[in-house]
Amino acid sequence: MKAVYRLQRDSLLGLQKLVVGGKAFFDEVPAVQCIFFANHTSHLDTTGLLASLPSRIRNRTRPVAGADYWSTSALRRYIANRLLNVVMVDRTKGGPDALVPLSDALDQGDSLIVFPEGTRLQSELPGPFKSGLYYLTKDRPLLALVPVYQENLHRALPKGAPFPLPLLCRSHFGMPIFNNLGEEKGSFLERAHKSVCSLASNF
Repeated sequence: MKAVYRLQRDSLLGLQKLVVGGKAFFDEVPAVQCIFFANHTSHLDTTGLLASLPSRIRNRTRPVAGADYWSTSALRRYIANRLLNVVMVDRTKGGPDALVPLSDALDQGDSLIVFPEGTRLQSELPGPFKSGLYYLTKDRPLLALVPVYQENLHRALPKGAPFPLPLLCRSHFGMPIFNNLGEEKGSFLERAHKSVCSLASNF
């Protein structure tokens, strides 16, 4: 990423932290490539998580988001492509084809931010996880998967609200888990879901 775009990105993230906070709690600071997976309640989730990361980790971390949203205007395309370096997903495809851009990013050494629920929910705890996280990582048993619980972002920017409210938002990064070779999909997704939910009780 060019320095000018990095400066614009960090200014955007700094503005969000100024308005809604962004204090981070780490059970263990990731030292290697990983996937951050978090609850999804607001359009501020992606930037909130990025803002919580140390710069050395942030600079190699790419959010995953739907092309149907981020491609709808020139401003959104600019933010997604130039500032956030988003991995665009065609959500109309489904199946293995939808995961190809994510696998390519991992093969290039990038870390990712994913929201396994697949959609925003206005609830304290995340809804059921979709299977994408499992299929993306089932052949990557050494890849660290870091659960993240983000608090209060759905109140700071409720669905349909034009501007964020000045509320305190925080992110808790848990201990990494791994997709064990041979583990069944249901077992893995339940374990991953619980790892995010367990972080909510710590606030």
